Order: sequence, then structure tokens, then C-alpha cells
Amino acid sequence: MIEKEKLEAYWKENQKLTAITLAIWFIVSFGAAIMVNALNNISIIGFPLGYYMGAQGSLIVFVLLIANYAKKMNRIDKKYGVEEEE
Repeated sequence: MIEKEKLEAYWKENQKLTAITLAIWFIVSFGAAIMVNALNNISIIGFPLGYYMGAQGSLIVFVLLIANYAKKMNRIDKKYGVEEEE
């Protein structure tokens, strides 16, 4: 059985990673929408940056967030000995 202190440390690290991931998600989701007028002054391949962030940029960031979360969570699982068996 895994010790209580080890499980608490695992949970704390898990919560920290989740909070950071959600903070980045929030900033990308709502930050781009709030700053759309300023972003639209910049053009990428003929499209305003605000439009680009809504159509493509935010989706790319979200996929990268998911990949990063999975990778780091696997490391945390191995660190605390709770990884899934393959």
C-alpha cells in the first residue's frame, strides 16, 4: 500500500499541473477574445490575427496543452509509482 504522505504529495503535484494548464487555457480562450480589436491590427497571411487566433491559433494551443498535460502526468505517475501497466 502507498503511504498517505506519498499520495498527498502526488495529489498536490497533480492539482498544481491542472491549475497551470487551466490558467493557460483561460488566458488563451478569453484573452484573445478580450484583445480581439488590438489583435486585428496585426495580419497573418492576409487574415487579422484576432480571426486567426479564434480559427486556428487557440486550437493549436489546446492540442499542445493536452499533449503537455499527458506527458507531464505520466512522469508524475511514474515518480509516485502509480503509473498504468501496459
